[in-house]
Amino acid sequence: MSHSTHEQSWRMRWISEPMLKLFRRVSPSMSKTEREALAAGSVWWDGELFSGRPKWRKLRQLPKPQLTAEEQAFLDGPVETLCQMLDDWNITHERYDLPPEVWQYIKDNGFFSMIIPKAYGGLEFSALAHSEVVLKVSTRSITAAVTIMVPNSLGPAKLLMEYGTQQQKDYYLPRLASGTEIPCFALTSPHAGSDAGAIPDYGIVCKQEFEGEKDVLGIRLNWDKRYITLGPVATLLGLAFKLYDPDHLLGEQEQLGITLALIPTDTPGVSIGRRHFPLNIPFMNGPNYGKDVFIPMSWIIGGQERVGQGWRMLMECLSDGRGISLPALSVGAGKMTSRAVGGYARIRRQFKLPIGRFEGVEEALARIGAYTYMMEAARTLTAVALDRGEKPSVISAIIKYHLTEKMRRLVNDGMDVIGGAGICLGPRNFLGRAYEAIPISITVEGANILTRTMIIFGQGAIRSHPYIFEELEAIGEKDPELSLEKFDRAFFSHIQFFTFNMLRSLFHGLTGSRFILVPGRRPARRYYQHLTRMSAAFALLTDTALMLLGGSLKRREKLSGRLGDVLSNMYLASATLKQFEDQGSHAEDAPLLHWVCQHCLYEIQRAIDGLLQNMPNRAAAWLIRRFVFPLGQHFKAPSDKLGHQIAELLLTPSAARDRLTRGLYLPQSTDEPLGRIEDALVKVIKAEHAERRLRHELKDYTADYHGLEGLLAAGIEQGVISEEDAKTIRDADEARNAVIKVDDFATDLT
Repeated sequence: MSHSTHEQSWRMRWISEPMLKLFRRVSPSMSKTEREALAAGSVWWDGELFSGRPKWRKLRQLPKPQLTAEEQAFLDGPVETLCQMLDDWNITHERYDLPPEVWQYIKDNGFFSMIIPKAYGGLEFSALAHSEVVLKVSTRSITAAVTIMVPNSLGPAKLLMEYGTQQQKDYYLPRLASGTEIPCFALTSPHAGSDAGAIPDYGIVCKQEFEGEKDVLGIRLNWDKRYITLGPVATLLGLAFKLYDPDHLLGEQEQLGITLALIPTDTPGVSIGRRHFPLNIPFMNGPNYGKDVFIPMSWIIGGQERVGQGWRMLMECLSDGRGISLPALSVGAGKMTSRAVGGYARIRRQFKLPIGRFEGVEEALARIGAYTYMMEAARTLTAVALDRGEKPSVISAIIKYHLTEKMRRLVNDGMDVIGGAGICLGPRNFLGRAYEAIPISITVEGANILTRTMIIFGQGAIRSHPYIFEELEAIGEKDPELSLEKFDRAFFSHIQFFTFNMLRSLFHGLTGSRFILVPGRRPARRYYQHLTRMSAAFALLTDTALMLLGGSLKRREKLSGRLGDVLSNMYLASATLKQFEDQGSHAEDAPLLHWVCQHCLYEIQRAIDGLLQNMPNRAAAWLIRRFVFPLGQHFKAPSDKLGHQIAELLLTPSAARDRLTRGLYLPQSTDEPLGRIEDALVKVIKAEHAERRLRHELKDYTADYHGLEGLLAAGIEQGVISEEDAKTIRDADEARNAVIKVDDFATDLT
């Protein structure tokens, strides 16, 4: 026996074998649904962030977000036309639904078929185009955007494309593409919300007469579902249920697991239910029920061979809802708020100044602009990944949580800035419905609290870590010899990984990251260095937490939530750097880059500090802190100066402002709220020079009841302004009054 073989044998017997037994004892127990969730999707950039040494060239070499000519034509044509057709006040306050002509236009123009291949009559658009359509429509009507996004995310079409039999695809996909069928997907139950794996809805394998045939092998279903978007108008119901085979008609097993089926809603025993009313965003949503509904086995999505695979199928497809639809909706709110509130803050005056010039308002505007820039970067980068065939389940959870939370904050900031104009609903209110939609966005596709504290890191630590998933697979290996061999290889690689990250963290901390070799030029290069340092620190902290807490980390949601925050902010900063360089590294956009990256690094530092302060093993926390922050905590929150520069960007028409808000619907008519703001902003800025002359050069004038006309008359008389200047000021004042006016109604609100 060679020396190396003998050494490996000794190592496996005296180190790896005892450690394998220990790992089996302390590793968290996982249900079948948890295992399937972990196995679903793919590891992408999250794996690099867990590595301690991200390969930045891999990120920078990804293609820029780019629509095809066909996709851009759809945005400029049918999407623009649809936006012109939408009257949000009529939809949300008077009709509580989209008008019939809008429903028909959506069906006729393929809005329900963006993900369906052209061979079946669909548009076959990219994830990026799908996202762009939802974004633009959402800036006009959230009700319309939700109606469009559901058939194109987690629903029958996606599941059929991935798993359906050829017969199912040939029959249903053309009908879904044309709008002949309106789909919904029923997952959530009253007693199983975020814990969807605990659904009580069930099916029993049995034989029964069906459509004149006797002894048809099928399933007798009973279910009670709620919160089902498009449910009240659906003709085709996708259903998740637990399947049981007590008579063993399919085999030895009795409990077959979660299974998915497609059921026409006119099937006997199906009750479509009535409507829910989700705040004041009345998209079609409601409960449905089934009582002893018999379906043949051929109605299972993918046929009988897909029995029990439903949870894995759902997890594989969930990244579209999390990674495309909700982020697009959130970014739409950000772009609308940036453009409209920024313009309003320049137009609206208090104390003889535009309110956007007050430092308190500047602080809110800075967050609005910077968060929008960050959100857009994460949205487009994730869409590029999806279009390249990735299924980044962890990344999708990150952007679902963080983009909906950033939407919550920036819309609240916008409401603070516009004040009373925001709280008085009516056709003139441009932000009220987005404000009311916030709780919807943070609730659907998994509650945000759960997503942050359990999913992002809980799934990411196992799925994206370079060795933990291998170790868990080794533990689950049934062959003892092969199990030990796999574990030995993964475990000692893990020890080496931990040691190198500990040393890297210390060295980078002592040198301020300055010796890290990264690509790029200033100003991006320095942030690549800092993020590489934080990646090493994150990998070290992850291993430390798992080593000290083991399976109990699963229950320590505050600690795992902070680790998730570190991972998330690294991704958001990575996406922002990629966007800045993709767009040409414009100097005008540099304040946005600096603000976002500094904010993310500061949030990473704050999350790490919170983790170490609350680590149960105080000695280990003290020691790890010396490796991660050997010279103290030096990352700072973005400065007031940066905030001022971003606020100015929102207050002033420019190419940078246009880049930031690209993709939203811009109405041309001054009968529309945003159209009025755009018109008034130009007129107000044009009048500012003449108004300044009046303010500084007019002599011996005391304002009185003559108001503006008295001021203008005095200015003309003294030669301070011309008649043309006076007209410019009058036009600006008229446009300003049109913007700040709010809706009023009769006492019975008619």
